[in-house]
Amino acid sequence: MYILKTKASFDSAHFLSEYEGKCKNLHGHRWSVEVQVMTEELSEDKQHRGMYVDFGELKGDLKKMCDEMDHALIYETGTLKNATIAALKEEAFHMIEVPFRPTAENMAKFFYEKMQNCGYNMTAVTVYETPNNAATYMA
Repeated sequence: MYILKTKASFDSAHFLSEYEGKCKNLHGHRWSVEVQVMTEELSEDKQHRGMYVDFGELKGDLKKMCDEMDHALIYETGTLKNATIAALKEEAFHMIEVPFRPTAENMAKFFYEKMQNCGYNMTAVTVYETPNNAATYMA
């Protein structure tokens, strides 16, 4: 079994609606996302011989996803008033609405599924909210 890993990161803000604690307030993180993919067989084609996937391709797909979330406000559907959303959009803020509470755990599953949809045989995704706090999702 071969396991490949790569990382990418982004800066964004979020808040945890209905949470009793300081994370209920809008705050930011330097999110770091580590993906792990696996294979039992390596490629035999000329370009990828001896590889599962070129690290540049794997990292490029992850980086594209992270770049889309960079410097954004990530918020759960239904947690902001329509007037608030309208005002923020009028100011041209980059906002990403997700159908889940944007915790590290849910973000790990989110990235896992997005990478899986790119065709990768996923093992796990670990999302770091801080250098010392992370959540891992494995299906």
